[in-house]
Amino acid sequence: MEKIRIAQVGVTHEHAPGKIMSLKRLPDYYDIAGYVNDLSFNSLPEHYSDHKPSFYEGLREMSLDEVLNDPSIQAVTVEVPNNELVSMAMKFAERGIAMHMDKPAGLDLDLYRKLLDICKAKKVPFQMGFMFRGNPAFQFCIKAIREKLIGDIITIEADMNHGYGGEAYQTYISQFSGGLMYNLGCHLIDFIVAAMGRPENVTGFLKSAPGDPAHIKNNCMAVLEYPNAYAVVSSCSRQYNTSAVRTIHIVGTHGSICFSPIEAFAPEVVEMKLHVVKNSPGLPAGVHTLKFPLQHDRYTEQLIELAQMIRGEKESSYSLEHDYLVHEVTLAAARYTDWKK
Repeated sequence: MEKIRIAQVGVTHEHAPGKIMSLKRLPDYYDIAGYVNDLSFNSLPEHYSDHKPSFYEGLREMSLDEVLNDPSIQAVTVEVPNNELVSMAMKFAERGIAMHMDKPAGLDLDLYRKLLDICKAKKVPFQMGFMFRGNPAFQFCIKAIREKLIGDIITIEADMNHGYGGEAYQTYISQFSGGLMYNLGCHLIDFIVAAMGRPENVTGFLKSAPGDPAHIKNNCMAVLEYPNAYAVVSSCSRQYNTSAVRTIHIVGTHGSICFSPIEAFAPEVVEMKLHVVKNSPGLPAGVHTLKFPLQHDRYTEQLIELAQMIRGEKESSYSLEHDYLVHEVTLAAARYTDWKK
């Protein structure tokens, strides 16, 4: 199996360290050409933390021009600051270079549409870096909702609360008027839209956590309305217990699904409570505890799929139309735009 030559463009995105570590775990799939340190040319807001240079030890530091003009490079991971992701990705799309682009897709919905259109026209493999796409518990929930395992959905409640990062994180989030809904809520919106489709209405509520200045939108909620259901996404960065108590709770007419924490890495696994009130093939009525396969990180499954897309072995599990809809919902939930019914 021929390896795909890949480079990482950017070290300042929140997920940049995790992405390069995932690539390093896939030596059978990828040959890492090097990385671009964007600290010298990006603009704020960049990620609040240090940039973990140790994660890039042993890899070649390259200039952006070197990556753009190296004919051996077949793919890139785009890990620059949130609001520069799309403009950076455009440079590679125009050259026909496959990419994994981190979230969220910027403030200009029309520019994002243009990027996706270029990828479609040039048949450029494109993948969004939503961190739950490789999570087997989330994949189970999407399938369960689509197949009505717990009946018709009544409510979905999902949170991205956390307590990490201290004051530096609050300063970072203050630089986005859409706050945590823009920065973190998009992950859950990706999941909900994959399971439920286009909402009828989207309403965002952006507040500051108790004790924080009003311009820091670090206590956010959005409601996605469906014909007979609603989904609530929330995120606060002042929770007392990091991200360990993030919760998903889904209620249907014939049962419910609940799990917390919503992700775990080896040797831990995600455990889910599934309550079904009707017998179905292979699943009797009652309360079941489901344990999902081990994950070693967030991105391995996605990056394996990207390699398969580049080789022409499979199409993306998520369409470009889905990716566009997710960002359309995200911008409305973060109150950057009004929802168009």
